[in-house]
Order: sequence, then structure tokens, then C-alpha cells
Amino acid sequence: MARVRLSVAERREELLRAAIEQIEARGVAAVRIADVAASLGVSNALVLYHFETKEKLVAAAFSHAAQDDLARLRKLLGRRGTALGRLRSAVRWYAPTGQAKGWRLWIEGWAVSLREPALREVACDLDRQWKAALAEVIAEGVAAGEFRCADPSGTALRLTALLDGLAVQLTSYQGAVSRAKAQDWVEETLTRELGLPSGS
Repeated sequence: MARVRLSVAERREELLRAAIEQIEARGVAAVRIADVAASLGVSNALVLYHFETKEKLVAAAFSHAAQDDLARLRKLLGRRGTALGRLRSAVRWYAPTGQAKGWRLWIEGWAVSLREPALREVACDLDRQWKAALAEVIAEGVAAGEFRCADPSGTALRLTALLDGLAVQLTSYQGAVSRAKAQDWVEETLTRELGLPSGS
């Protein structure tokens, strides 16, 4: 059956999504250009035409995944409602107990970024933008009198550090901590960091 001719942007999007799927299934170290090409029924040369090397493909795939995650975060934080409600929605989605997918992908990415500068740049940029977005909504809540927080940036850092650490425990060490316990810890952290009444 003849393939539909795609624009350059559509083809890149298709290749990036296939690369993300292959990385999630095989891991960064094991995935090959041939795996991405075979999953779409295209040639290795086509993948290389768009990305030149496996390293560039992997970095672009992680960047694509990061932009998807950031778009979802901004959508959640941009809704109407209280700052606390928006913050809780974002944390529930991001947390390893929520609906966010791809934790295995990001854990792989963090590990590989220790040796790959391009991937490290992507991971660091995503981390900075997440913290900045959370700090902004925390500052909005403080300004609106919803809660107290003397250091929104510090709270955002501690909160994301907790969420990232729990993601590693739940994804890599099955049984190390239950999802219910992890969720309790996240709620306790929010309550403490925002000076909320206990049980709120």
C-alpha cells in the first residue's frame, strides 16, 4: 500500500514519536536508527536525512517529549480557579501516582544525559521551566492570600525533587514504596510548604 506523502514537519513529528516509543520500549542505549525506521516502514536513510545521527535523533526526541509535557503543564496551570487548585492538578498529573506517562523515558534520559551534553541541555531546560512554572503559580497563591510561602522558588525545587525521587522509587524499585504512601507524602509536603491547615 502506498504511503501518504507527508510534509517535512509532519515527517519529523512522526519520526520523533516513533523514536520516543522505541526508547520507552528498548532504552536509549539499545535503540537503533533501524528500530525507529522499521516501526514506521521507512528506510534508515530517511531517518538519517532528518536527524543525521542517533545522538541527534535521541536529543530531538527528548526535546519533543519535554515540549509535550510543558504544554500539558501550562494548560493545567492556565485554567481558571484558585492557585492551590491549579497547583494540585499539576502535581497530581506530574506525580508518579498520577496520569503522567513516560517516567521510564525520563529516568533513561537523566542517566544518559550524564554523558551526552545535548541531552543534558534538554533535561536541564525542562527542569528549569517546570520549576519556574510551579514557582509562578505558588507566588500567585501567596499574592491572592490563599496560602503562605516565603520562598516559592525553593518550594518548587523541593516539590519537584520529591516527585522526581518518588518516580525513580516507583518506576525502578517495584515495591519500595506504595503509590498510596507516595501520594500521602506529596500531600503532606504541599501542606507543610504552603502553610496550609493540617488535613486541608
